[in-house]
Amino acid sequence: MKKIGIGFCFFISLFVAAQKNDVQAVLSDITKKVKDYYIDKDAFKKVDSLFQDELKKGTFNPLNKNDFAAFLTQKLRTTVKDEHFFVKYLENYTPEQRMSEKEEEALNNDHNRLENFGFETVQRLPGNIGYINYKGFASPAASEKTLAAAMDFVANTHALIIDLRENGGGENGMLLLFLSYFFDQKTDLYTTYFRHDHKTVINSTQTKVTGQKYLHKKIYILTSKKTFSAGEGVAYFLQQNKLAEVIGETTGGAANPVDHFMVRNQYLLLVPAGKITALATGKNWEHIGVIPDQKVKSEDALKTAHSVILKNFLITGTKTELTLPEIKNLINKLEQ
Repeated sequence: MKKIGIGFCFFISLFVAAQKNDVQAVLSDITKKVKDYYIDKDAFKKVDSLFQDELKKGTFNPLNKNDFAAFLTQKLRTTVKDEHFFVKYLENYTPEQRMSEKEEEALNNDHNRLENFGFETVQRLPGNIGYINYKGFASPAASEKTLAAAMDFVANTHALIIDLRENGGGENGMLLLFLSYFFDQKTDLYTTYFRHDHKTVINSTQTKVTGQKYLHKKIYILTSKKTFSAGEGVAYFLQQNKLAEVIGETTGGAANPVDHFMVRNQYLLLVPAGKITALATGKNWEHIGVIPDQKVKSEDALKTAHSVILKNFLITGTKTELTLPEIKNLINKLEQ
């Protein structure tokens, strides 16, 4: 049996020590960012305690950098109870590779264009009902024309269903632009407080939009447990302002906006750094989620909303392309 040289053992011990120091440096930087930026100024104590416990247990030792980042994401979310925390390992990242804001925006827009800026489906359902399946909020400047086209398409419908069951959120500016289509005039909706610089911003809809506004008609929003962040914002603000009814499941419960950081030029870190407060309620949906007006399984939400609208048409005598027997027959099919 060959003996392992003392030099090799020494090299291994140096490597292990360096790896441990690297992990500790990453954890220290993350704790500092949470301490400086997270909306709850005392949450860093929980984070520090968590990291020290896991270090003592040796939890991080067998983890590669991708698994390490995934583990930190999961632990931060459960310990602090905030789903907006996120850590990702960026392989081969160097500061020189960091793009300018313009370059980053252009790259994001190219990617978002491939997904039609989140607009998955826009159609007219039987009974002259508009339907928009919207999966995510890209930048308002890039998305404006696509949003306008979607809203122009549904402008002549009698009621509208907005499907947010797979909407994971996105840019705040796009949230406000989308909401602007449902308010006839500029409306102050919420404030955002950023703890790091003690700044409060008022967030408002805009009076003019590129497409046709959808006003004074019934709106129904479909939600699921996956509806998140800005997706929840659409449901919350239209519901609280009595402009829409929500049908589906209670949403994820993530209201706080995030800041992005690079840690040790290796890890992307998202920290919830602000707090949204709705001006109509003095509250938000953090940890609670948006509570539906009518709770049903997410997979049944579209059929339920379609049926509810058609029943309302029968009550109000709203004329559609369908005859009275056709409407009743369709309701029966939707409810089977």
